[in-house]
Amino acid sequence: MNIKSSKKVLIITYYWPPSAGSGVQRWLKFAKYLPEFGWEPVIFTPENPDFDLKDEGLGKEISKEMEVIKFPIWEPYGIFRSLKKEKLADTSKVLEKKHKSLIDQAAIWLRANLLVPDPRIFWVRPSVNFLADIIQNNQIDAIITTGPPHSLHLIGRNLKRKLDIPWLADFRDPWSQWEFLDTLPMSKLVRNYHVKLEESVLQEADAITTISPTFKADLEHSGSRLVHLLTNGFDPADLPPDWQMDNQKKDNSLEIVYTGVIDAIRNPIPFLQAYQASFQDKPINVMLRFVGKVSSTVIDYVNQNEWLKANVSFEGYVSHEKVFDYYRDADILLLILTDTKNAKGNIPGKLFEYIATGRRVIALGDKGGDSAKILRSAQAGEVFAHHDLEGITSYLKDFDQNSRSKNSASTSQYSRKKLTQHLANILDDIKDPVS
Repeated sequence: MNIKSSKKVLIITYYWPPSAGSGVQRWLKFAKYLPEFGWEPVIFTPENPDFDLKDEGLGKEISKEMEVIKFPIWEPYGIFRSLKKEKLADTSKVLEKKHKSLIDQAAIWLRANLLVPDPRIFWVRPSVNFLADIIQNNQIDAIITTGPPHSLHLIGRNLKRKLDIPWLADFRDPWSQWEFLDTLPMSKLVRNYHVKLEESVLQEADAITTISPTFKADLEHSGSRLVHLLTNGFDPADLPPDWQMDNQKKDNSLEIVYTGVIDAIRNPIPFLQAYQASFQDKPINVMLRFVGKVSSTVIDYVNQNEWLKANVSFEGYVSHEKVFDYYRDADILLLILTDTKNAKGNIPGKLFEYIATGRRVIALGDKGGDSAKILRSAQAGEVFAHHDLEGITSYLKDFDQNSRSKNSASTSQYSRKKLTQHLANILDDIKDPVS
């Protein structure tokens, strides 16, 4: 249902289709439903962004009526690529390498100390100059910036200073307290500059949103102001129409599915150990499928174990649409959360889709974290500490594969449409604040 919008909001985002990932889906879905609540989205995004994963299918979500403005961006990665024979996609990937070349080390140092807050800083000034005319000539009523990359918040801040336009800043990850910064050889002076930039955004934006209760509390402490909780969610329209079919499996088999990235801060090896201990001597056909990019460390670990090699499958990256085929066939959905400084506030976007499917979820992570609280509230599964091999093994051994869907708690508060209504209310408040 389309409702003619009387207000326009400019959404400034680095990640937009065909880029893939939860950050893309967050604002793609908000943009999809905003017109139903009186806001017409206009998207501003780079013409030539630098990212690895693509999902062409996400483009289907963009309505023909939605205006998408693409503007060229210059990023420094090309300089390092020209100096190396291997592809250098992002210095964050280089950080995981055991043996770093001199060029690698230079790239990391420059990223840490000169490219502040991030390598997209060179897009700020030209974007502000370009957008100032767009905003004034097209009756834009409010702007939204979403980070990371946090450089985009500086675009919002500078437009706010120049035009005094209502501005909402959305934090999908922390900024000055972001664990990623801890991995960089950053000087104390530069770290303090991150804090100063973050403070300017927190103080000058008309509204702040973030994805988890923990991040909300942290940002409220840093900015001494109210921060709105606007979690990620799921779109019921993504679920196939015959989704509820085949909720019981009659064959003697069990399938576990993990979707998303496995990297240096998401370690599945304890689960693999419990998985083998649970089923190696049990007369049941089991398969654990990893759907997405998996680190070579984990692939090597599996390939060195004959039982795991036969009972683990690496499916590779698939489109968001295709992911639902794996959800459908799963008996258990596996969630591996980070085990790092920001772990308590880590709520992967896929968590809400996991819950919406009705499949049982087993998670490894902080039992007192935000994701664990959501899972318990939805009665959707169990959370175990990362190295609780006994607890994980016991759960797997006792799992009844003929009862794949048990969570019955309401999940409507996490629907993309409901969340967009909350966003629209925030926009209404900053456009016409009550004096």
